[in-house]
Amino acid sequence: MTGSGAAARPETTPGPHDWTDALTPEVAGRVREVFDRAAAADGVDPLSEQVTLSFTSPSSARHLVARRDEAVAGYANLVAAHGGHPAMAEVVVDPRQRGRGLGAALVAAALAAGGPDARVWAHGNLAPAKAVAGRLGLRVARELWQMRRSLATGELPELRIPDGIELRTYAGPGDDAELLRVNGAAFDWHPEQGGWTAADVTARRESSWFDPAGLFVAVDPARPDRMLGFHWTKVHPATDTERSVGEVYVVAVDPAAQGRGLGRLLTLAGLHYLRAREKGEVLLYTEADNIAAVHTYTRLGFEVAHVDAAYAAA
Repeated sequence: MTGSGAAARPETTPGPHDWTDALTPEVAGRVREVFDRAAAADGVDPLSEQVTLSFTSPSSARHLVARRDEAVAGYANLVAAHGGHPAMAEVVVDPRQRGRGLGAALVAAALAAGGPDARVWAHGNLAPAKAVAGRLGLRVARELWQMRRSLATGELPELRIPDGIELRTYAGPGDDAELLRVNGAAFDWHPEQGGWTAADVTARRESSWFDPAGLFVAVDPARPDRMLGFHWTKVHPATDTERSVGEVYVVAVDPAAQGRGLGRLLTLAGLHYLRAREKGEVLLYTEADNIAAVHTYTRLGFEVAHVDAAYAAA
């Protein structure tokens, strides 16, 4: 969530009937403009990739658009509770419309629609988001760390592939079923990642940033049709404020293959690939309480760069 305000003004507070299952192309474009202005003002993307994809692709998300003088002033996205996971919301307010209570109104509307355990993300956990959380009496329920390391300086450990493991790259849509199986098994505990569908994979495969040479797959040569794990890398284009950077986008290991060092092996394969593409820095996201993952990434030279916080009602 981004933005803050003193007291919500009734005329800007969306009601329950204003939620919709899809955005029109025109409204999606206006919401995207709000996203871009907020990102430029705050120095951090106010909404996750999953949310921005839902602007134009089918998804289970619901949308709430707030307007002032016919212009899109703010937006909330809500994914309902599922599989034991609470509803998750994300909110953004146009920087030109902040300071008038719209952020607090949208957050309150999203949490009310999501139910008593609903949570709302604050990307970067910036001061305005903390102010909204304090005003609404919310507490931090979850933290997501962005970790970074330089690829321009410092050595990477050598990539050594052990016996009984074959490492290859993405072979096409025929890999998708296994990729989804491993992803679902590895992240069955994760509210967002564990819910990926074939449509989610297709949307990312069709994105401009997708490179099959950057999606690494580990298999057992005796069973090459069954994945042990994968590492999907991503390259972010340069912006006005940052050079192009690489990302450890998804590392997933089949729980049945745990204990074979596959997480480190797959991560290293991606890091070597990103360095070969002359990316000076690489980032990743991990849950703050995922001790095993944090330990692996710290040993590979990653450090915490910023924190996203999910707030819930106290």
